[in-house]
Amino acid sequence: MLTRAFELGKRFLRGLGTTWVGKIGVALTTSSFLLFSLAEVLRLTGAVTQAYVGLITYMTLPATFVMGLMMIPVGWWLYRRKTGHTTRELLSKEFSDELLAPAPLGSRLFLIIAGLTLANIVFLGAGSARMLHFMDQPVFCGTACHSVMHPEWITYQQSPHARVRCVDCHVGQGPEAAVDAKLNGLWQVISVSFNLYERPIPTPVHNLRPARETCERCHWPQKFYGDRIKTIAHFADDRESSPQYTTLSLKVGSGTGQRRGEIHWHVAAENEVRYLPGDKRRNTVQWVEVRRPGGTWKRYTHTQLPVLSQGEQRPHGSKSVRAMDCVDCHNRATHIYQDPAAAVDDAIERGEIDRTIPFIRRQAVAALRGRYPSDVPATQSIEQDIVGYYAKHEPEVLHEHGRALSKAVEAIERIYSRNIHPTMNVWWNPYPSHIGHQKGLGCQRCHNPSMKDESGKALPYDCTLCHSILAYDSTTPFAFLGVVDRHSPQAAMHEYLRDEFVRSRSGPGVSAPELLPYPAPITGDEAPLETK
Repeated sequence: MLTRAFELGKRFLRGLGTTWVGKIGVALTTSSFLLFSLAEVLRLTGAVTQAYVGLITYMTLPATFVMGLMMIPVGWWLYRRKTGHTTRELLSKEFSDELLAPAPLGSRLFLIIAGLTLANIVFLGAGSARMLHFMDQPVFCGTACHSVMHPEWITYQQSPHARVRCVDCHVGQGPEAAVDAKLNGLWQVISVSFNLYERPIPTPVHNLRPARETCERCHWPQKFYGDRIKTIAHFADDRESSPQYTTLSLKVGSGTGQRRGEIHWHVAAENEVRYLPGDKRRNTVQWVEVRRPGGTWKRYTHTQLPVLSQGEQRPHGSKSVRAMDCVDCHNRATHIYQDPAAAVDDAIERGEIDRTIPFIRRQAVAALRGRYPSDVPATQSIEQDIVGYYAKHEPEVLHEHGRALSKAVEAIERIYSRNIHPTMNVWWNPYPSHIGHQKGLGCQRCHNPSMKDESGKALPYDCTLCHSILAYDSTTPFAFLGVVDRHSPQAAMHEYLRDEFVRSRSGPGVSAPELLPYPAPITGDEAPLETK
């Protein structure tokens, strides 16, 4: 019986492949189906786990299968056109009488075609479902376009969101978001295929779904965070790599906007804040305005930036006007790049670099600042620079700290590989973060002395507006909570910051009609510190 079925199958396939086009179609369809089935078996058994196999299995093979199916009727059409015979005549010629013999449910040929059609539908349905599932996995996003996405893939795997799928933020939820993402993906495919993409990838990504549809699925605005203590450790370039601590009591609050002076006040629906970016990267702000309880808007305009056009002067006169949301500050929540000093400080704090090695912080930062064409010469040069320094100037370190030095070199090489990607022109700190206010970015885009209202009053920019300062490059993490040393040059700053922290913890919260009004910053000798 199996032999008979095999013979019928051979005759059927031979009948479909009447021309070279049909034969290729039969070959493509049959081989794609068999390879897909084999790949699925290997996946289910755990024998194959690589992402590139998934690319072939769920994208290439189904596409080849469909192409083969389309070629079979094209081959028959060419065959009929070439011979001038009717379809019935060609069927009688190519298929045996046994296959064409009438039956209650139809001829065997009809039943075979119907069965294969059903099998094709099941196969394509399963393949499409597996393809969509695979395309939603981070490994697809990170490796399908390896040269383009490699920097983002590397930083993603070591980020706070490493267990969140790419599509949860970059695509969002629902059919509308999925359709928009696929349409945008067509251009991405074209740009990669024809080498049209920019290096590095420009930011911000303007077609991201609104943060209220993505970020707030986990970080819902009603959650009250209160104050958060954050200690930032820096290490000096001296022999001991001495630690220095900056400790902040961050006034995070909640997104319900119940108290002014809280960081998450800015994204509360009750306190809608909108602004006009001064450039494509949103590193400057032309104006910012906040909706007051009566429905009116209070605007602050940057007086040092070029004068706006008439269209941009209106509240919604520009398509670039944005309602402030999470990513206006948390713009590097996942793909985090660091500068050499910050990266080395973090590695020392985590214990990856042993700071008992003399001058290790200084030498590590110096080695990382080199510019190399690829990872291989970079890692070689980093090791040569560091080991060479100690061999020349402090050879006893190689003997006393040999293992610790090798571990430190490996950590420094990892820092370089994580942050530097020459093929995409990603060098040190290509994407500034707007968390905090480094180099005039972040908070200081709005909170600066040049952002003024119609009366000339500046938007508050006091150091303690959104955080209390408990230590600032100090030898202990909570230096400003101790007893004030009246003989210290930092005595006034110490007392002011200690008292401000106590007041902020005990004072009642009040709502405000304006954008974070706050007493003017202390100036002169009494100033707590310059903006960092």
